[in-house]
Amino acid sequence: MTTLLLILTVLVALALIGIILIQRSEGGGLGVGSSQGLGSFMSGRGTATLLTRGTAVLAAIFMILCLCLAVLNRGASSGGNTRDILAHPPASQPVAPAAPTAPSQPQHP
Repeated sequence: MTTLLLILTVLVALALIGIILIQRSEGGGLGVGSSQGLGSFMSGRGTATLLTRGTAVLAAIFMILCLCLAVLNRGASSGGNTRDILAHPPASQPVAPAAPTAPSQPQHP
């Protein structure tokens, strides 16, 4: 399950990188500057809207996949030890106070 989610996360991340790189910085999108756009039925504005929505959808999917991976792998980084240190803090040992020492007397000549 974790491997499948990890593969999906990588694919979504690559798609997200690709769709972001396709966009123009001024928000024009694929077909800005040409009369055809992405096709004769889509204007430059429609392309920008499509890319913006695609970016939002891929970003949401990426965040959900990352949260699922985090929930599935919580506690897995401790190796064989599955004990959660926050759930069971170690018992604290009371510290015994140090025995008072006698003050040293200054030597007079």
